[in-house]
Amino acid sequence: MTEQEKMKKGYLWGDDEENMALQAHAKGIVSKFNSLPPESMDERAALLEELFGNVGENVWIVPPLTAAVGKYVSIGDGTYANMNLTLIDDWKITIGKNVLIGPNVTLCTTGHPVHPKHRADGMYSFPITIEDNAWIGANVVVLPGVTIGENSVIGAGSVVTKDIPANVIAFGSPCKVFREINEHDEEYYFKDRRFDERPESL
Repeated sequence: MTEQEKMKKGYLWGDDEENMALQAHAKGIVSKFNSLPPESMDERAALLEELFGNVGENVWIVPPLTAAVGKYVSIGDGTYANMNLTLIDDWKITIGKNVLIGPNVTLCTTGHPVHPKHRADGMYSFPITIEDNAWIGANVVVLPGVTIGENSVIGAGSVVTKDIPANVIAFGSPCKVFREINEHDEEYYFKDRRFDERPESL
């Protein structure tokens, strides 16, 4: 069994020539992506299609971007990721449609054994899934094997260690559900600011 096969089955695995080649290929594409001038939008979009396994329409990622392998990442239509997105994507990262990702977010599929005598035995990788319409706040870290349900909001600075259900607001380290998204959120966009209020000049 190759190291890639071990990784895909959830066993401990280690870097080998195959994985190092995948990473070298991804780093080359990411370097080009990050070095393009702001106006080169079409070229940047083409590089994302070359880097990732699947990219939907109207996907926007603000550089700089960091990715490990690339080909195991899938991103749905209309998703936006702000600057400094870091993908430790040794295994699958699936991002749905219309997902918002704040700056300095890390999605990490890979970890290491806790006990020091086993730490050199290898690493493990488990998929991350972010479902449609989720909003991931700034400086969030999502750890291996986590699913974030559709429409849910993850507050800034959270460390997400376990699955988060759909239609909730969750935050903290470790990240925990605070409440469900409700009718109040449909009426107010920020504190006491209502959607139906308009500036007098409009």
